[in-house]
Amino acid sequence: MMWASLFKAVGGLLLLVLLVLLIQAARQPDQFRVERKLQIQASPEALFALIQDLRQFNRWNPYEKKDPQIQGQYSAQTAGPGARYAWQSKEVGEGSMEITAQEAPQRVQMRLDFLKPFEAHNLAEFQIVAQPGGASEVSWSLSGPSPFISKLMGVIFNMDRMIGRDFEAGLLNLKALAEASPPAAAAAAQK
Repeated sequence: MMWASLFKAVGGLLLLVLLVLLIQAARQPDQFRVERKLQIQASPEALFALIQDLRQFNRWNPYEKKDPQIQGQYSAQTAGPGARYAWQSKEVGEGSMEITAQEAPQRVQMRLDFLKPFEAHNLAEFQIVAQPGGASEVSWSLSGPSPFISKLMGVIFNMDRMIGRDFEAGLLNLKALAEASPPAAAAAAQK
């Protein structure tokens, strides 16, 4: 009888914890947004060239670097609106990205469609703002709907921190690439 009471108490406690998690998840926003910024010693034109061409983008893309075995496929057009890249990876899942809009040299917008491990359809945007002294501030944001499963995961895991770390790493990769070889970045901007 003592064990039965103990099991009831533990079961009741677990049920209460689950109920609190579900309520907390239901109270989360229906949309999410993650953004990171970094100042880079390069012109907006040079940075724009490294973002709006998907082959150049993948030279510094942190997700591409997470899996050396990633299998990617580019569309015939690799730069500008309509350029598309699809990937399959054990480490970063499966999905595609497509450049949907741009304003040279200050903005690139991409649609991201994730298929695995979870289906999601989000919008990535890069803003490039010229700064004094030849530098530029680059911001990278991701936004989209937050279905209930994402809200529930967000109660347990800090999604802003998880995605934000990847964005920070990517922006540092972009900075290293753009600042290490300004002539190469300028040449890419001319293409």
